[in-house]
Amino acid sequence: MAKKLSSLDDLGGFVFSTNKDFEFDSNDEQQQTLPNNQQKLEAHLDKKNRGGKVATIIKGFEGTDDDFKALAKKLKTLCGVGGSAKDGEIIIQGDFRTKIMDHLAKEGYKVKRVGG
Repeated sequence: MAKKLSSLDDLGGFVFSTNKDFEFDSNDEQQQTLPNNQQKLEAHLDKKNRGGKVATIIKGFEGTDDDFKALAKKLKTLCGVGGSAKDGEIIIQGDFRTKIMDHLAKEGYKVKRVGG
């Protein structure tokens, strides 16, 4: 039985081109994770669309998906709370911005406080 396709992304991204001169080049370049001292992260505090609850959001990580998720797991463990890592944002439940910023600075990241 064939796998059911739910979107065009399931086809691999490229479907068809009417351009006669089109050349499909599959550059499967793996994104490299920048060293900690070259990362420029932003620490946000967010209350919107969360039912009045506060969340700390870390943005700006550049690297592989595995390294991104590993950093998110490390921060969630550090704070002892839940959260998620998606769409280039690490969301930590609660107001742990100063604790996270201190930890990231010790790890060598450049962290900037954004917002009030």
